[in-house]
Order: sequence, then C-alpha cells, then structure tokens
Amino acid sequence: MAEKYNQLADQIVELVGGKENVVSLYHCITRLRFKLKDESIAAKNENEIKKLNGVLSVAQANNQYQVIIGNEVDKVYAAIDQKYKFPNPVSAGESAGQSEEAEEKGNIVIRFLNTLTAIFNPIIMPLAGAGMIKALLVLLTTFDLMSTESATYGILSAAGNSVFYFLPLFLAVSAARVFKANPFISLAIVAALMEPNFTNLITETGVRVSFLGIPTVLMSYTGTVIPSIIAIFIYSYLERWLKTWIPKSLEIFLLPMISLLIMVPLTVIVLGPIGVTLGNGLGDVINFISARSGLLAGFIIGGFWSLLVMVGVHWGVVPIMINNIATYGYDVIRPMIAAATFASAGAALGVYFRAKKPETKSLALSSMVPALLGGITEPIVYGISIKYKKPLYAQIIGGGIAGAFMGMMQTKAIVYVFPALTTLPAFAGDTFVYYIIGISIAFFLTAILTYIFGIDEDEAEVVDVTPTETLIDENPTTLIAPMAGELISIEAVDDPVFSSKAMGNGFAVKPTDGKVVAPITGKVSAVFPTKHAFGIVSDTGIEVLVHIGINTVELDGKGFDIRIQPDDYVDKGQVVGQVDLSVLKENNYDTTTMVVITNSNDNPDYTLPPTP
Repeated sequence: MAEKYNQLADQIVELVGGKENVVSLYHCITRLRFKLKDESIAAKNENEIKKLNGVLSVAQANNQYQVIIGNEVDKVYAAIDQKYKFPNPVSAGESAGQSEEAEEKGNIVIRFLNTLTAIFNPIIMPLAGAGMIKALLVLLTTFDLMSTESATYGILSAAGNSVFYFLPLFLAVSAARVFKANPFISLAIVAALMEPNFTNLITETGVRVSFLGIPTVLMSYTGTVIPSIIAIFIYSYLERWLKTWIPKSLEIFLLPMISLLIMVPLTVIVLGPIGVTLGNGLGDVINFISARSGLLAGFIIGGFWSLLVMVGVHWGVVPIMINNIATYGYDVIRPMIAAATFASAGAALGVYFRAKKPETKSLALSSMVPALLGGITEPIVYGISIKYKKPLYAQIIGGGIAGAFMGMMQTKAIVYVFPALTTLPAFAGDTFVYYIIGISIAFFLTAILTYIFGIDEDEAEVVDVTPTETLIDENPTTLIAPMAGELISIEAVDDPVFSSKAMGNGFAVKPTDGKVVAPITGKVSAVFPTKHAFGIVSDTGIEVLVHIGINTVELDGKGFDIRIQPDDYVDKGQVVGQVDLSVLKENNYDTTTMVVITNSNDNPDYTLPPTP
C-alpha cells in the first residue's frame, strides 16, 4: 500500500514541474496545495495529472495549484513529504525556501485569501472536535442524562470550551507562522489580553481606564478572532525592525521585552478594539442580511457553496462563522452550507440509481459515504457533478431550495463543525427540526432531480458512421470508423509513421463529415492539448489512438472541438466532438483520420472494419 502512495507522489511532483519548481506544499482535507514557481508547467500536464490513479481533479485558485486527492490526501502528502521535504507554509510560515517573487504573486484579494487559508486551516480540526463535545453536552443535559453540577460535566465542558475560550492564542501561533514572526513572543502578546490582572480590570464591556494618561476602552478578548490576527500582523513588522538594530547578543531578552512593552499596550488601546469592532460589524451585517432576506441568502449559499469551494474563496467566510459563534453563541451560515453538502450527497445517490455502468455506480456509492459521515464532498463534485454536468445542476437547485428554507427559518449552528450525519448535535436547539427538514430536502430533492435529469452516459448520441450503412457491431473488440467517409487501409495513408505500422496496426478514413465519434467503448486515456488526437482504452485492454488529419498538430487546435476529457467513459458511436474540415482543407492539410491500435502486437484480439 505504501508503494502505491510513493508512486503517486513521484508522479505528481514530476508533472507539476519537478522538485525545483515547487516553492511550498501543504494539504487540507482533500487537496494537495502547491505553490509553484511556474504554474504553466503544471498546466501543460493537467490532463496527465487528472488521469493519475488516485487523483480526482486539479484546480488553480488563490495562487495555488491544487491537486484534489480526496480522503487519502494525508497519505499522499506524507509520501511526498518523506521524500522531498518541501516547505510547509502552515507549519513554517512560508519562510523556508520561498522566493520573494512567489510570495508577491497575485493580487491583494488572492493574497488575503491565501493568508486566511494558512491561518485557519491548522485550527479547523481542534475547533470541530471541541465543538462536537460542546454539542454532545447540550444533548446530554437537555435530556437529563447528565447534571450541569457534576464534576464529569465540568471536566468535559472544559474540554469543549478550551479551543473557543483560548481561540485568540491558537490564532496567535498560527498567524505568527504565516506572518513569519516568533510564535512564542506572539503567544505572549495575545496571552496578556487573557491574563487575570487584565481581565479583572474589565468590570463591564467598554469600561474606560487610563494607561499613562491615555484613555483606554477595555474589552474581553475571549473567543475573538480578528484582534489576534491584526496584532500579530503588526507585530511581524515590528519584530523585523527591532532585529535590525538590537545586537544579536542582547536579542534574547531585549527583543521579547521591547515587543511586549510596545505591542500589549498598542493592542489594548488601538488594535484590539478595532478588531472586536470589525468582527462584530461583520457578524451584524451577516445576521442583518439573514434576518431581512434569509431566503435569498440561503439560496445563494446552499446552491453555490460548492462552486465557491472550487475556487477557494470560501475561506473568506470561515472567520465570520467562527466569530458569530464566539460572539452570539450561534451561526446561521453553517446550516446553509449544510444544504450544499447534503445536496452533493443526494447527487451521488441519484447517479447511483440512474447509472448503468458498474464503475459509475461504485464511484457514486463510495463518494457518498464520506459526504454523509464526514462532510467531504469534493469526490462527488469533481468525480461526478462536474464530470456529468446535470448532477451539478440538480445539486444547485436542491441545495438552493434547502438553503433558502433554512435561511428563512433562521436555522442555527451552535458550534463550528463540518455538516454531516455524525455532527447533528452541533445544530441542536430550537431550530433543530428545521435543520433536519432542510438537509432532507437537499438530499432527497437533489437525488430525485439527478435521476430525472439523467447523466451523460445515458444520453450519449450514437450514430452510424460506417460507409456501408451497417449497424454498429456490439462486439466489444470490434472498432468502427470515427468519422463518416471512405475507409482505406493504414498502408495507404500518406504518412510513413502510420503507413509503416510503426505505431501499430489500424485503418483510416477520408472523412466527408466533421462529426467525430468514439471508435470503441472504453475510458479516455488522453486528449492532446491541440485536440487533433485522443486515446481510448477499451474494457478488454485495446489501446486505440485516433489521429485526425496529417500534421494537423501545427494548427494548434484551430478547427477542432473535441469535448471529452481524460478518464471520461465513452460508448462506441458516442459523439465526442466536431472538426471543421474546411479549416483543414483551407490550410492545405490532409484530412485523413487514422485509427491505430497502439498495443496491436501485444493484443491481437480486435476486429477492424473492412477496407480495400
């Protein structure tokens, strides 16, 4: 099993440009997130990466080249890390081996989203774990299974509250790594805001005191999100400036002493109140929009959240959700997101019942389980919804309607978790029944719509393209012409590479129509970037290359509209694209289209259409 991950690790690194092209790498729940010196190298190899066994898809967003693996991403990352030791921006603050050029790449919005991703990604797991403990305690006490006065409750409550109460400390460490500041001095700065001598001064929210004659408004920073991030961002610049003039021999005590003397008062007087005000303001805006038009907000989030995840901008919403829970004790955004999660699972269920091919059913069932139990939907989004298109439409409609319902009913989450069946207690409360109704709508409505809409494998257009007007042979080892026209032998092709059978045995057709179909049933193994050629591997192992025209690679895709992708499954006779034959003729290119069995020497079990 380890060899499987090691092989995939080597293949991915090679295709993204090799070790020398990787600036840094880390992973989230389903994706390897590369920062590359030159993304164009990986882009050129995108089809090769997508067809790797173990890769679901790729995405380029937020100045990252993201290879989507799914549930086994941690194992693939571990294999890469063991061999290549790329800098991890989450654990090392992007300091090791990162060029200034790579760091400055992208506009301010992209860099902001990258920063949020790097800061929040490491603390999502402890947040979710502690949140589930809080939710379970709510259920246990609600049904009188545990007393709030018991020591057991007190100990478990401490476990559940730990991350939320000390959230500023977690953020301080994480932000220090991202902003390249000393994590322990950063921790000390934020810890001062939670030290009893400071908290005892806060007799009420907004109490005014004097610091060296400066009027200061005190606030509680327990559970806050933004103040820590702003404080450590400012401190990172202060630290770099202090290091330019503090002697190295005195840095061990002067740097932390001066840093604390400056940053703690600055945070208490200026940065902290600004951060609290911003956090509360964002929460107030979201709650205002939800209260005034929860139906619209829910439809947008429930219907289109998966698309936001695909481009990586969902991280901009995470701080708002966490801040809502810390400030108000609940969040209204998370239930709307749950609508998108369960709609994805519903799409998989619909595909499972509608699909005819065993491999499609298997993919649908295997990707639905992690979505329902863990809230992991990317295997569905990339492996099913985007691939077959119509399940994505059903997912948008079903998720949008469910999200609108939950938004209209002001459905709440009491802790931050990934929406799933295993995290139902996180939505316990007076709106829990609306949450159950909402996710049920998302799941079952999307499944029904997906089944009604169908998927592409059932809608493949089959046409007769053989010149003799015979029906398509259902024998899986028999090939048909990919285009209508005059069949000729491979030896008659005006290209010695093909006519000599150096690439393998086959046949050719002089096309009279530009419609292109699959000559055999199987899985698409490759599609050339210029679209002039593609490969299919049949279920029986026959490797087929379709090459449209001679030397047409020089057209750089002009006139070609091949609409299949690697790993697509096509049926014999299924329309896979269109070629404008007039473009080839106007540019003096021979339109003869070759069909070659590239493994004909090793696989004699195939049948070609009759040729002169």
